Amino acid sequence: MKNWMYPLLVIIGASSYGILSTITKLAILDGFTAAQAVTGQYYIGFLLAVILYITFKRKLPEFGGGYTLIVAGLFTALTGTVYGKAISYMPASLAVVMLFQFTWIGMLFDCIAHKRFPQRIEIISLFFLLGGTIFAAGVFDADLSGIPWQGWAWGMAAAVSFSAFLFMNSRQVEGMDMLTRLLFMSFFAAIAITFFQEPQILWNGTLAEGLWIYGLILGIFGIVLPILLFSIGIPKVGAGTASILSAIELPVAVTASVILLHEHMTVLQIVGIVIILVGMTLPSIGHRKGKMRKEISHDPLG
Repeated sequence: MKNWMYPLLVIIGASSYGILSTITKLAILDGFTAAQAVTGQYYIGFLLAVILYITFKRKLPEFGGGYTLIVAGLFTALTGTVYGKAISYMPASLAVVMLFQFTWIGMLFDCIAHKRFPQRIEIISLFFLLGGTIFAAGVFDADLSGIPWQGWAWGMAAAVSFSAFLFMNSRQVEGMDMLTRLLFMSFFAAIAITFFQEPQILWNGTLAEGLWIYGLILGIFGIVLPILLFSIGIPKVGAGTASILSAIELPVAVTASVILLHEHMTVLQIVGIVIILVGMTLPSIGHRKGKMRKEISHDPLG
């Protein structure tokens, strides 16, 4: 696989996360709760992982990787749970900004793990991403007065949890293919969500009442696609770069809400989306220039 494909896989995986909030809102408009939609996402996501594994592997899975997959699965479920808590205490636009602190937290995790300082181009990129997020999320129209400390705490917890999820996905598991990784991560996530959300949807008939449709869509775009694509792309690009590339989630979320929910997009939001896209491309441009300088310096004719 060509090197440019790995960042693209991360971008596609993060983009799939971007439509989740809109699909969840549609489920709520259809009479279901956010907790029911999230629970359906993880249960049906695990079912899809089982179907994919049986279809393509046709053998009993062998568990490996120790705590890596367990922790990754737990952080998958934890992120959705604490983010939902943040939304219950503050406007959704501000909760998005809090969640997107994962851009610099993920970079911090990567720097600590690899004992390095962030590159100048990475720092510049983070400023673009954070600034663009404030515009794209429409924070200027939000009322910040009266927001309790619990909202800020849950919002930061969501950012830390998602950063940890991205970081754990950067760890390769020797001898484990992506379908087996998907199977175990979705399994541990489904177990965790049983304690956090509403497992009673399995026996009270809610799934049969139409929740399964939303659970299927959320399971595909919130479990199967991101785990598969992240498991391929993030180990190659690194957790720090993956955090920057994952900022595509917000522009996709805003665009999906406009298309499916007919929400209004302001000029400031469009400006914010453009700033985010610029911030995402800066590290790749910097890396490309650095590579060219190295080639020129090693060129005996240069």
